[in-house]
Amino acid sequence: MPLINKSGSSTPRSVSSPAPPSPLSVLRRALMVFFALDGFVFAGWVVRIPAIKEQTQASASGLGLALLGVSAGAVVTMTLTGRLCRRHGSRPVTVAGALLLAVGVTLPPLTHSALALGLVLLVFGVAYGGINVAMNSAAVDVVAALGRPVMPTFHAAFSLGGMVGAGLGGIVAGYLSPTWHLLLLGVVTLLVTAAAAPVLLRHPMPAPVRAEPAEPAEGAEGAEGTASAPLAGRARTLVAVFGLIAFCTAYGEGALADWGALHLQQDLAARPGTAAAGYAVFALAMTVGRLSGTALLERVGRTATLVGGGIVAAAGMLVGALAPSLWAALVGFAVTGLGLANLFPVAIERAGALTGPSGVAAASTLGYGGMLLGPPAIGFMADWISLPAALVSVALLAGLAALVGWGARGAARA
Repeated sequence: MPLINKSGSSTPRSVSSPAPPSPLSVLRRALMVFFALDGFVFAGWVVRIPAIKEQTQASASGLGLALLGVSAGAVVTMTLTGRLCRRHGSRPVTVAGALLLAVGVTLPPLTHSALALGLVLLVFGVAYGGINVAMNSAAVDVVAALGRPVMPTFHAAFSLGGMVGAGLGGIVAGYLSPTWHLLLLGVVTLLVTAAAAPVLLRHPMPAPVRAEPAEPAEGAEGAEGTASAPLAGRARTLVAVFGLIAFCTAYGEGALADWGALHLQQDLAARPGTAAAGYAVFALAMTVGRLSGTALLERVGRTATLVGGGIVAAAGMLVGALAPSLWAALVGFAVTGLGLANLFPVAIERAGALTGPSGVAAASTLGYGGMLLGPPAIGFMADWISLPAALVSVALLAGLAALVGWGARGAARA
């Protein structure tokens, strides 16, 4: 018989509390914090570039060469970071990269010449490239453990962090010197890292979930091992293929970041504020596309996402570059952002799934090569022909990404 309390009622059953989040969910959230932090810090640095230029009294060409230090430092360190991730694990390297980023972002305001600026930006670039390879490698492990294509959500966190960093940076630029602003960024980076690092490092990474493929890859054999051997033999080539997709995507991002506003102002007579909104529209559309990327990948798959995204981006950029109307160009920029949104995350995830951190490093290096090559290539072509015609190259490379994605459909299924 049930026990009766003094009031004559049965002892109430304990109210069940909600189940705590799984260790994998906690890992995923902690890693997303590092993606958002990376975007936040980089955007905060970018909005202070004009003030740093004035401080160092650098010419336009001198500043351009100094800014190459970021890309050079990132590209040089990416392969090394892949090896460090293999030896020590991607999550400890992510934390180390965040600590170095906290130091590197504080250095540019301490310089007073273009040469000194370029040298300290090498340090910043090493930190930026290192943390990007490490956290993308960790994200590949999380994707494999979840068995769901959640890679775009990590890159959406990066985009959101960048938008917040740029917005706050624009606000505080009128009140704080670059020295104090970037010093505060360094302090924020240290505090966030101190809070998120124990969570990221505490929980072990679960084993990957091996989902059954929806359809066999082209040329797949029924016997076990027959299909995997050719795939292993083609791994390096496939990583280069996905790296080419990352290159095409980053080329477009770099080109629109550096030349989109000028195109709207110079060719379509936009006011400076409206012209500046061009990249904001592009970045917002890319963020929205990445937030919905997991649902899109689960619905249509990786190949359709790559091919469709490339086609949409190509069409959008043709409108953005050649439309005679300002508002049509802005719509084109937004469509381009939606199309490009998930190409880079899918390419990095596939490269990491093939060969681990070394694949992430190789594909990221090619991707950053596109971001490095895009802006100067647009500038040279603009001098030879015109800026609108030069921006058409973004559409051409987006179309190339779609073709490459279709050609790599067998690897995407595998």
